[in-house]
Amino acid sequence: MEKVTFYPCVKKGESYVKFRLRYERNSQIYYTTTIKCDPKALKRITPDGKHADNVKTFDRDLAATVKAEYDLMMKAYSLMVDEGKDMTTENLEKGVAALKSPIEAARIEHPNVVTRFKKYADSSLRAGIIGENRYKHIIVVADKLDRFLTIKGISSITAEEFDIDQLMDFREFLFDEYKYVEKYKKLYEKVGERNKPKARLSMNTVTSQLKMLSTFFTELEDTDEIRKSPFRKLGKEKRKAVMKTKYDDPFFLRKEELQAIMKAKIPADHEDTRDAFLVQCAFGCRISDFAQMSMDSISVSDEGIPYVHYLPQKTAGAQEGNGEVLTPIVRYAFDIIKRTGFNFPVIKNVFGEYGYNAKIKSLLSICKIDRPVAQYNEVTKKNEYTPFYKIGSSKLARKTHVDMMSKVQVNQYAAGLHKVGSSAVNRYTMMELKDRFTLMNAAFGQKPYKVDKELNIL
Repeated sequence: MEKVTFYPCVKKGESYVKFRLRYERNSQIYYTTTIKCDPKALKRITPDGKHADNVKTFDRDLAATVKAEYDLMMKAYSLMVDEGKDMTTENLEKGVAALKSPIEAARIEHPNVVTRFKKYADSSLRAGIIGENRYKHIIVVADKLDRFLTIKGISSITAEEFDIDQLMDFREFLFDEYKYVEKYKKLYEKVGERNKPKARLSMNTVTSQLKMLSTFFTELEDTDEIRKSPFRKLGKEKRKAVMKTKYDDPFFLRKEELQAIMKAKIPADHEDTRDAFLVQCAFGCRISDFAQMSMDSISVSDEGIPYVHYLPQKTAGAQEGNGEVLTPIVRYAFDIIKRTGFNFPVIKNVFGEYGYNAKIKSLLSICKIDRPVAQYNEVTKKNEYTPFYKIGSSKLARKTHVDMMSKVQVNQYAAGLHKVGSSAVNRYTMMELKDRFTLMNAAFGQKPYKVDKELNIL
């Protein structure tokens, strides 16, 4: 037989009314209300809202309010019994909240959208769906969403409640978050200087961040956690406009410009930057992978071809196999590596006023790499022509490598034997390390060479 009492009944000062529900011998659960009253007044009534024995005068309003909470608690308890739920205080309080307000119940049952977004990122990382770098980018977007919701005063909403209007407002916030930094300083105290927005974001950056949010909502929709993603509610044409990306014409160093950098006379304090940048151009790897490399990253093939091998950090854990990237080392890059011992201090700091990216710009300027490049201005909606050295960064090394290699390869579909995209082509052939070494030498204008296992040139 269930028995309900007040617990505890304090002796002095006002306190919240708390029920203790005993449902078995030595087994009880609790429900704390938002009712605050004097303990003397509480002693004059019973938990079900009646007056206590031998009491003639009592607070009738308090009794009615207590009875309403008591009835809700008992109904929630009955539902717990019927549904076979665990008899816990947490489940009892959730049950009462569900009876009071379905929306409030959803908030208790499900965390707010930011917490759920981060939980999704955590589980995706553990499952190998995303890599470490992708995870970090998602957390950055989740933190932006947290700041947006806090500023709007709706930080407690769930993923189910996040609607089209909030999505469109968040999109505008992503573009112009820099406008809020000064006004809401406390929100940005824990944001690293690098991640503090300082100018309007580009359309491509905002679209990239929205795609991460869209993938999250699609996951919740697929698992029936929400009825419909707010992105799908946009409609086909509006969604196309919201998720639009627009790219400038590709830019990269031409072969003669790369050779000009190799031969240019530069200040001693730029030598480290030139060495690192030229080697990165030869490898075409991301800066995150380049920064992890050392002499241990080099191996030698049976044909005497030196090469670097690594697992790309961006996709590590998310790819189906554990196959490494194997990139032959052309002669000029090999000479730099042997001379430096694969030690490039400049890449330890990539960003900032004195970081690797800034020094690449300075290097290109000194080498007079000033060819005008078209850059689209999203404010004026026009192309602006910028000297090449102003857009230099570690990404330029990757773009240069890809372009130079694409220009020396024969298109696999040129003979017309298969349609473009046919999977059969790749079943018939495979480019081996020695073949890629030949192409890379042609692309970079380098002569072939061989080394022994100790990296001595033969």
